[in-house]
Amino acid sequence: MSAKAPAEEIDVDGIPVRLTSPDKTYYPELGAAGSKRAVVEHYRLVAPVLLTALGDRPTYLQRFPDGIAGEEVYQKRVPRFAPEFVDTVHVTFPSGRTADAVLPTNAATLVWAAQQSTVTFHPWPCTAPDVDHPDELRIDLDPQPGTGFAQARDVARDVLHPLLTELGYAAAVKTSGGRGVHVFVTIEPRWTFTEVRRAGIALAREVERRADGLVTTSWWKEERGETVFVDYNQNARDRTMASAYSLRRTPRATVSTPLTWDELGSDVDPDDFTLTTFPARLAAVGDLWAQRRAVAHSLDPLLALADRDAGEGLGDLPYPPSYPKVPGEPKRVQPSRARHD
Repeated sequence: MSAKAPAEEIDVDGIPVRLTSPDKTYYPELGAAGSKRAVVEHYRLVAPVLLTALGDRPTYLQRFPDGIAGEEVYQKRVPRFAPEFVDTVHVTFPSGRTADAVLPTNAATLVWAAQQSTVTFHPWPCTAPDVDHPDELRIDLDPQPGTGFAQARDVARDVLHPLLTELGYAAAVKTSGGRGVHVFVTIEPRWTFTEVRRAGIALAREVERRADGLVTTSWWKEERGETVFVDYNQNARDRTMASAYSLRRTPRATVSTPLTWDELGSDVDPDDFTLTTFPARLAAVGDLWAQRRAVAHSLDPLLALADRDAGEGLGDLPYPPSYPKVPGEPKRVQPSRARHD
């Protein structure tokens, strides 16, 4: 057995960060190229662009202390042993309980999180200090069994993007790092999570109408079939999506990668963007999201769609099971198990 590599101290913009077990394997299929050191170096490289996606947002840490083949720790609260350079922000969960979450404001925090076995960063759709009013509308196109990235790409490119343009919205798109596609619209931070979720439901329903059977808004998997699910609940309080530039739990160590809309129309493949290939990608295109928040849009067009749907008898859709029951919400039970009185 080879000797374990000694701990090191890394200088990150003048802040010392301790790195232990740098040769520990995080991505077994990559061998030495998938080590803890490689993950740390990825986050050192992308820190300037990642902070534009994460900066000032409450952020959860998806950690894998024994590598991606081991147990996952989804950490919402900042640990007590976090160093002083790690900023925090107070957040309220749907249950009413509260916690201090990591608030990434410097590159050292990203490297420290990677040292703590973080593979993926999951930011809230709002910025401190006002963490009760989202500044992003998030659209998660999630391919169901029997479909894949190609179907999610087609929905994003051929249905969602034209619809958003019609509504007057500029939107940013990225790979999820898996089979899905994530789309973001920057909004004015003056609506509650409940209102943003309502707007997201209205958008999802309109995409479903225009997608010729390829899209579903059904919360229940037994009803989805071979479709792309628009996960409207990604706009609920405490729900998060992998950030741009984050690594994902995939054998190839894919990176959730911003794209241009033109790229989405090509033969782009999410497996093209990995821990080992991403440095060349970043050098070639830079930060495609640098100006993403330059214009903040109104939710009024989508809330008008929601009002129209309500007038036609379309109300709320189910929340995730861990959320408190909301007035007007439909039954939270699988249709096959529901009682029909």
